[in-house]
Amino acid sequence: MSMPKTDLVRAALCAPGSSMGLSLPQWETLIRQGRSADLLGRMAVQLHTHGLLDQVPSAPRAHLQSARISSLAQDDSVRREVGHISKALAGCEIDVILLKGSAYTLLGSPAAQGRMFSDIDILVPKASLGRVEDALMRHGWMSTNNNAYDQRYYREWMHELPPLQHMKRGTVLDVHHTILPETARLKPDPAKLIAASNAIAGYANLRVLAPVDRILHSATHLFHNEEMSHGLRDLSDLDLMLRHHSTEPDFWHRLTDRAQEMDLLQPLFNCLRYTHKILATPMPDSILAAIRTQAQWHTRWMDALWTRALATHHSTASDAFTSTALGMLYLRAHWLRMPPWLLAYHLSVKALRKHE
Repeated sequence: MSMPKTDLVRAALCAPGSSMGLSLPQWETLIRQGRSADLLGRMAVQLHTHGLLDQVPSAPRAHLQSARISSLAQDDSVRREVGHISKALAGCEIDVILLKGSAYTLLGSPAAQGRMFSDIDILVPKASLGRVEDALMRHGWMSTNNNAYDQRYYREWMHELPPLQHMKRGTVLDVHHTILPETARLKPDPAKLIAASNAIAGYANLRVLAPVDRILHSATHLFHNEEMSHGLRDLSDLDLMLRHHSTEPDFWHRLTDRAQEMDLLQPLFNCLRYTHKILATPMPDSILAAIRTQAQWHTRWMDALWTRALATHHSTASDAFTSTALGMLYLRAHWLRMPPWLLAYHLSVKALRKHE
């Protein structure tokens, strides 16, 4: 008889100690789910931090220890790659903003705990894109999307250049000039993000977003993304950042005020609703009351979609409606990112290319 479909990763993220009572078959399922969600390293770090890793049965402990070692090795490689990027762009005389995973790593943020990621994201002023791209190409990066339509798609409509890959090291770099496509319905001002950014010790030309902006960017990326394979990992990032920064004076008011200023209230609402609902992120009563007020516009079927998308995408945790939910959110993301005429054109081109 097959085991019931249970998302063991969610439970482990909420309470690492809950894993201690698992049977060996359940540990096997948790390891498979954790690897599928790209959260095996994070679970390993949390168990280690709570002094529980040595209590895990030997077979699953070996997988967890391997994932933890891999995440530590990635930290070193990210720092080296960031050094290469800083050197390559030193002559551009601009501030370069590290985004998401690389920023968390350089800051030693809780969101860096065991986090695995495959590329580095940076933000630069749009007016500097040409100089930045030229400098990176002189230092060994090259564009990975050489199809004429893809080049036009990125350069005319998106918020970033086509991904760049280093010819020798194989590392992938995404160069953004804002955090949402310029064709998107929401219009956050990238100049305000850059102006409020913070310096990184040891790097003359590298910076990171301010704490509230890091949260808003992560929320915006998650809830506007058409590809949700790392949805639970990104939600866990938000949970860890909210828990960490909520101890700062007046944090919640600064977060909501900044979201209103940046036209990002809707992704922040989704962030707060689902971190609390899925990962039990603690929040003040006033914030929870505001979420309940906004939730009258948030229908049950949206909850049904997001709770499936923000789960572990593994056969032992998915249900019959998971693929439908992912498909509908894929269309939603494109709808939010493009006007109808461009969306119809883009999806038609993609469908034709897939058929060919």
